[in-house]
Amino acid sequence: MVFTTHIFLFYFLPLFLAVYFVLPRAWRNLWITLASYVFYGWWEPWFVCLMMFTTVLDFIWGKFITRPGATHAQRKFAVLACVVTNLSFLGFFKYYMFAAETLNQLLAAVGADTFRVMTVVLPIGISFYTFHSLTYIIDLYRGDATPAKSFTDFSAFVALFPDLVAGPIIRYKTLAEQLASRTHTLTRFSSGVLIFMLGFAKKILLANPMGHVADAAFGAANPLPVDAWVGVLAYAFQIYFDFCGYSDMAVGLGRMLGFEFLKNFDAPYRADSITDVWRRWHISLSSVLRDYLYYPLGGNRLGPARTYVNLAVVMLLGGLWHGAKWNFIIWGAYHGLLLVLERWRGKQSIYEAWPRGLRIGLTFVLMLFSWVLFRADNLTDASHYFGSMFGLMPVANTAPLLAASLYTPYRLLVLLICAFLVFQPLQAHDWALRPVNWPRVAVALPLFALALMTMYSQAFNPFLYFQF
Repeated sequence: MVFTTHIFLFYFLPLFLAVYFVLPRAWRNLWITLASYVFYGWWEPWFVCLMMFTTVLDFIWGKFITRPGATHAQRKFAVLACVVTNLSFLGFFKYYMFAAETLNQLLAAVGADTFRVMTVVLPIGISFYTFHSLTYIIDLYRGDATPAKSFTDFSAFVALFPDLVAGPIIRYKTLAEQLASRTHTLTRFSSGVLIFMLGFAKKILLANPMGHVADAAFGAANPLPVDAWVGVLAYAFQIYFDFCGYSDMAVGLGRMLGFEFLKNFDAPYRADSITDVWRRWHISLSSVLRDYLYYPLGGNRLGPARTYVNLAVVMLLGGLWHGAKWNFIIWGAYHGLLLVLERWRGKQSIYEAWPRGLRIGLTFVLMLFSWVLFRADNLTDASHYFGSMFGLMPVANTAPLLAASLYTPYRLLVLLICAFLVFQPLQAHDWALRPVNWPRVAVALPLFALALMTMYSQAFNPFLYFQF
């Protein structure tokens, strides 16, 4: 099920909320779990079976790790077994086909026989709920969290539908007390509704139109340089408002249920370095990579050379987490290289001496280059698109038709609105969390109504991060 469908908005959500607030508090987490399974199973029921199976396993491992009398060796074995089990499921469903096809290409290159690659369907959101469970187990092992008081609490945490399929990545220790007891107030609920409406408007009114522009540009054969630049600019806006919009809706739904989720975006296109980007973009993922990978590898405590290696490894794995394609691996390597260069030069860099406005502009251009890798279907298409951006490719005869598709008044207006909004210091998330008053409602409600009408006039357009 998707937030931006009439089934969710007019059937699932009202029914869920009505039952949720009628039930005694002791039954609400169970209702969250059951409703989340319905929400998740709307795509494929067997997806729910896999999630339920891993949830039971991880709950048992958690009890074993924290049982009285467990030795250090036993606890270490349990956490390793749990990590291997979870990553094995994730690796099979997400990376088997990529690994098998890559191996087939190598076998064919040396003249050896290839093998038939089995088709594997990727369960939506598996990367996110796997990370939820892993952070729980690792925090228990480290002593940073206490075990879930009941299986109902833990299953509600794993299956919680607002953040289930596209984040933000929530750590159990940040929700443990809220799962046990949370406060419901009209102020919190109304602010949740407000931020949900704004996130919905971001997706429908901004991300989707920019997606049409990006699809046209990236789908064209050798566009004009200006068209190629407009296409990647549109994709930068699409992926931001798509993912940020989903995160806002998740935060809003969480507040309706009494949960407080941390902000997942903080004006990332106002960043003045790539290091700053990763403090602002997909904050929940970058913090997980930092705390559960970068720091255990040694962080910056083992000297400059080891720091550079750690940064590169973390970003490579971060790229691979996004998907089983060489594009994502190169995308991660690109960000890793930029982080290493920034760390290497430090305050001595000429870049650091520039005015902040110029640093923001350069960082944004560097991000545009990375989005070409992220959006292109393969590395060949990415190289051709880079060539088109810099006028190195012969222009196709279809260029006039592409221009007519890109530069409609409506799409140009949305492009300008996006360009204005992404560079504002006050983001919609922060604005919506302020005390609700009639002026805020007067802004959010018409936008939501317009987005609803627009949703019915558009073809179904899922969130980009569902594929990750």
